[in-house]
Amino acid sequence: MEAENHSTVTEFILGGLTNRPELQLPLFLLFLGIYMVTMVGNLGMITLIRLNSQLHTPMYFFLSNLSLVDMCYSSVITPKMLVNFVSEKNVISYAGCMSQLYFFIVFVVTESYLLTVMAYDRYVAICHPLLYNIIVSQQVCSMLVGLAYIMGLMGSTIETILMLKLPYCEVLISHYFCDIVPLMKLSCTSTDDVQMVVFLLAGFNIIVTGITVLVSYAFILSTIFRISTTEGRSKAFGTCSSHLAAVGMFYGSTAFMYLKPSTASSLAQENVASVFYTTVIPMLNPLIYSLRNKEVKAAVQKTLQRK
Repeated sequence: MEAENHSTVTEFILGGLTNRPELQLPLFLLFLGIYMVTMVGNLGMITLIRLNSQLHTPMYFFLSNLSLVDMCYSSVITPKMLVNFVSEKNVISYAGCMSQLYFFIVFVVTESYLLTVMAYDRYVAICHPLLYNIIVSQQVCSMLVGLAYIMGLMGSTIETILMLKLPYCEVLISHYFCDIVPLMKLSCTSTDDVQMVVFLLAGFNIIVTGITVLVSYAFILSTIFRISTTEGRSKAFGTCSSHLAAVGMFYGSTAFMYLKPSTASSLAQENVASVFYTTVIPMLNPLIYSLRNKEVKAAVQKTLQRK
């Protein structure tokens, strides 16, 4: 496998989450359960929104796209991880590895921008309710969602091209999927330039979207505190509390992974953070939005009664 360029590297070996054989089956069952809940929850959310006309609003249009992205990027990671738990040798082809990397970045970047768009939607709904239907029109919604996917595709294309150009001398990836940081450690040459570009792109995506979310919620909270009645404040905060929970989990785990020095954490800590935002968050998002949202609960009851 030793070579001067990546063309002779035909496959990589994934280190996985653990080397302890007694944990392989329990972890397989755990992540299989998480993946099934993720698929059922997100697909159920998309179906529920489509079947109930009262959910045909910009907020739920964005939420249905978030559910679609969660399904996709969980499917990029989890099935291969499940196979590795029951395989003696955790091998992934070079093409498969780069494909996994590409689609993972597409969906994780798209998710960050969708969360930002949803924060903007809540800002307009609470701070400018009389202008909501004008500002957040159907055309604007489609444009904002399209922009989120475009940013994901652009960022992923740039970073994957950089990784394709690197020569690889090692094949053991100390991770359970093909991510940028573990792959760079296998390169035969210095990756300082690539690390700088990746850091700048990740920083741009996380910081710009994160600041937009924070500013949006600063205005939202300011407006909520000016509402005279307790019932009005409770109702206003209830419309954005689910989104705040989802945003906090996503940005906390991704910032830990990509906006820190490479020596700032152990492999175990990185694996925990990666598992959280690649498998756990896609499962929790539909649960958060359904359990903490009266409109979704009402739509579920209506759909069940209709059946």
